[in-house]
Amino acid sequence: MGAFIAISVLLLAIPLYCTGQDNNDTIPETGLGIISQVNQGDSYITFPTDIGNIEPLWFEANLIPSFNIRVNKDSRLMGVLTPQIIIRMYREESFPVRTPSYIPQITVYYKLISKINANSLSIFGKIAHHSNGQDGDFLLEDGEVNLKSGDFSTNYFELGVIKTNYNKKFNAVQFFGASFEVHPPGLSNTSMQGKYGFYRLKGMFSIFKLPVGNQGKKKKASISLKGQAGWMFGEINDWNPWSPNRFILSFTFYYHPKFLEDIGFFAQVYQGMDYYNIYFVHQISVIRFGIMTEILRF
Repeated sequence: MGAFIAISVLLLAIPLYCTGQDNNDTIPETGLGIISQVNQGDSYITFPTDIGNIEPLWFEANLIPSFNIRVNKDSRLMGVLTPQIIIRMYREESFPVRTPSYIPQITVYYKLISKINANSLSIFGKIAHHSNGQDGDFLLEDGEVNLKSGDFSTNYFELGVIKTNYNKKFNAVQFFGASFEVHPPGLSNTSMQGKYGFYRLKGMFSIFKLPVGNQGKKKKASISLKGQAGWMFGEINDWNPWSPNRFILSFTFYYHPKFLEDIGFFAQVYQGMDYYNIYFVHQISVIRFGIMTEILRF
């Protein structure tokens, strides 16, 4: 419990520590629409060049359209409906697409500080479902997890805080966040108990480097860096509290070339429990490359 409290304080302190001190007249506008898009994530498709211990793939695609529900762009309260789907096509005979991840979710954001510029503090709450659309037995007769048709299903809640600020020195907009995610055991497949991380502390940061010039006009970041870290606690496979398997880390570098309008190129490093539904029984370490639709304008 002491470790849990220490990590909770650390993750929640990061957003509050990183505050900007610049003149409001020079700060880019950052409404809830931008804040939610940074937090929800971006659509992408990977190239068949993954480096690591993941199964050989032709591609992985993350489709994450978001539908904003709000009165106007300056609203302090906003809902977001997101029918997220993750698909992997395997480099096998017939190019199978096995057990896609379906992650419909609804998120509500509220801006505590009534500002539309980049120096603000917001809170959010999320309700989500994650399944693979299968109804087979979770385990095969030999005791192995049924990756091809086993039933994976969980429902979860997430509460968090997001701090945004503008770094005038580097002409960059920064986002820092911390959240707590709970998968109530009664709302998940009972076969997953003791194997899946039902309780998670998460932290994130994103930095968007803006181009110089074009004063007074909307700018699209030419470079961005995104990092995420998570720690799963509770009973999981008899792992001790500080087992490396409990930690999830990812780092993404994104570059938007001037000759492309709405897409750019990204490179990502990921280490931890596989996020692809029933494949969570795998620990993966992977470096991947692809294209991403990060279309934020500040």
